[in-house]
Amino acid sequence: MSYKLIAMKRLFFFSGLVLLLASCGQQGGDVAGSSPVEAVNPLMGTASTFEFSHGNTYPAVALPWGLHAWSPQTGENGSGWMYTYADTLLRGFRQTHQPSPWINDYGTFSVMPLRGDVKTDDKSRGVSFSHANEQATPYCYRVTMDNGVKVALAPVTDGALMEVAWPDVEAQYMVVDAYGYGGTVSVDSVSGCVYGVSRYNNDNGGVPDNFGNYFVVAFDQPITGVGKEGDGLAYVKFDLQPGEKLTVRMASSFISFDQARLNFDRGPKSYSSLESAADNARQIWDELLGRVRIEGGTDEQRRVFYSCLYRTLLFPRRLTENDTLNEPIHYSPYDGQVHNGELYTDNGFWDTFRAVHPLFTLLYPEVSKEVLQSLWHTYEQSGFLPEWASPGHWGCMIGNNSLSIVTDAWLKGIRSVDADQMLEAMLHQTRARHADIASVGRDGYEWYDSLGYVPYPEVAEATAKTLEYAYADWCLARFAESIGRTDIAETYYEKAQNYRHLFYPEQGFVWAKDAKGRWRKDFDATEWGGPFTEGSSWHWTWSVLHDPEGLATLMGGHEAMEARLDSMFTAPNTYNYGTYGFVIHEIAEMVALDMGQYAHGNQPVQHAIYLYDYLGRPWKTQQHVREVMNRLYNSGPAGYCGDEDNGQTSAWYVFSALGFYPVCPGSGQYALGSPLFDKATLALPDGKSFVIRTEGNGPRCPYIRQAMLNGEELTRNYLTHEELLQGGELVLQMDSVPNTVRGAQAEDLPYSYSRR
Repeated sequence: MSYKLIAMKRLFFFSGLVLLLASCGQQGGDVAGSSPVEAVNPLMGTASTFEFSHGNTYPAVALPWGLHAWSPQTGENGSGWMYTYADTLLRGFRQTHQPSPWINDYGTFSVMPLRGDVKTDDKSRGVSFSHANEQATPYCYRVTMDNGVKVALAPVTDGALMEVAWPDVEAQYMVVDAYGYGGTVSVDSVSGCVYGVSRYNNDNGGVPDNFGNYFVVAFDQPITGVGKEGDGLAYVKFDLQPGEKLTVRMASSFISFDQARLNFDRGPKSYSSLESAADNARQIWDELLGRVRIEGGTDEQRRVFYSCLYRTLLFPRRLTENDTLNEPIHYSPYDGQVHNGELYTDNGFWDTFRAVHPLFTLLYPEVSKEVLQSLWHTYEQSGFLPEWASPGHWGCMIGNNSLSIVTDAWLKGIRSVDADQMLEAMLHQTRARHADIASVGRDGYEWYDSLGYVPYPEVAEATAKTLEYAYADWCLARFAESIGRTDIAETYYEKAQNYRHLFYPEQGFVWAKDAKGRWRKDFDATEWGGPFTEGSSWHWTWSVLHDPEGLATLMGGHEAMEARLDSMFTAPNTYNYGTYGFVIHEIAEMVALDMGQYAHGNQPVQHAIYLYDYLGRPWKTQQHVREVMNRLYNSGPAGYCGDEDNGQTSAWYVFSALGFYPVCPGSGQYALGSPLFDKATLALPDGKSFVIRTEGNGPRCPYIRQAMLNGEELTRNYLTHEELLQGGELVLQMDSVPNTVRGAQAEDLPYSYSRR
């Protein structure tokens, strides 16, 4: 997702772009016996540009959901593409909070060890490097630059440790860059520390005037000289023997310098060496990645799986720090005050409600618990639930997907907030719109409530908004019903059917109506933009997550909907760029994908493959899921077929490789697909485990011939969350030919509101 509402800065023309899908994973051989973290390639998805995304990722050296991440920086300051695989220069090692190049960064600073003549600005200080001399893992990044300077970087809570070694004694120095925007840097030669505050923030980040990231950089070797370039840039000199290591300890806080020093003492200062910090980070990653243990498959599939799981655990960012009593506190980007409790940010729920947060409810419920608390705190501090936060409310994307996250977690037993208070916040989200930010609250809610849909052209992206609101209304109804508010539930269940108003029966697709009820002229299912968000009617027609049966009825029944789904994969991959006015990168990626009108590189259509399960045709889901996993993912720099987006495109792979997917968060069900591995073991709460085991699996055997759940035959096309949490074993006998009998009966189909 490129957030074109805010990021269209220049035009480009699509000409002969080719999707690079060749595998180019980490160096090394067999990874089958290694720990999960050793299979991760943080460089997956870094071969991206403004024009074409293979993930738009950077090699994050971080702890899961950490306050900060760290990355080598190849791009100039201010560029969202902080690390691009094709670049040949390193400009710094950056503390980053960037969730996406389209959102960019905030509160960032960098350090850069150099030698020779002093060069401080980011444009002139770049040093060439080779990927052959680079090693990236989640817990440590190492590189030897072409000038001989060696750097290693490891993450710790609220900071990082760095080791630097120069090849000779001449002209050793390090630049500390607070990125302008009113940031400051000062050097204390006596203590051997650099103190700074970064106020760097994109204009649309929604932060108060007192926003800042306060940082401390300490050296274990004497500083022999200092210099400054304005307020936000300084350098310090050293006089070390060739190969002698300089250890740099860094920590920061969004609260104050005092909190930064406290974070420093508890974090970087508590580690004796970079190796000890890296080992601690490695153990943390192994424990969390190890909640899924896979067996079988190829080395490449293992690399892709754990690289995707690593991406899924980077966001949302936990903005919480611990006070002197070790209690959680946070600086609020919404009101500029310090509050008690949890706060998470750097997440676009338009992406992550689909699979990332459902994965947390299953494998990391402790995070879901804190996310719910964070949602309530955001409402308390800003008057709205967040939809895209980084660090405050952002003006991009659509929908009320915070309601999905609340409902899905709540109905799965994660109840860390007051029900009545949360219902108040959810209702408000559907009845108001932020005064300045259209994406916060419900844009067009007056139209939606009076007409039953959002009209176009009166409201931008109106059809996509209508579909998202209808699903959110269903979520709210489910939540209200669960706490005994049947009056509210009935009202919102009725509103959840509003998607029907924009189904164009003569065309068999969703389309747009104006405020007078007139269909938009010149129907074109390939037209992007206009009433849709980063897609066309081919993609948005399937966005009835809560009621595929109702959608099928509108289309003329199961066979008609099946035919329409089939045609999505066989239709010409043509496009009309519509109101965008040029070929946005999502269009280029769909064309390069060469799967008809299916556009896996963007989120609105990623669930559509699983809709065959709802039509009694599960073998078609199995075939398409396996094809997407095999064709469109690899562990190298060109590892994704579009934006990775805070873990969503990765979480799709994680779920799909396990063999099931949460098409409709809030339903408590997972639609079955086609697992990749011989065996996968999920470590669940209360010490339980759930095993997915396949027999006869392989690249030519994507079809389920028979399924056995805990020794009993399973003919339905879904599993429930309760079944997984109880523990047990799902055994799938795979085949090279489809079983067109299994899963074909009405009782085998997953939940739809119309079939409740």
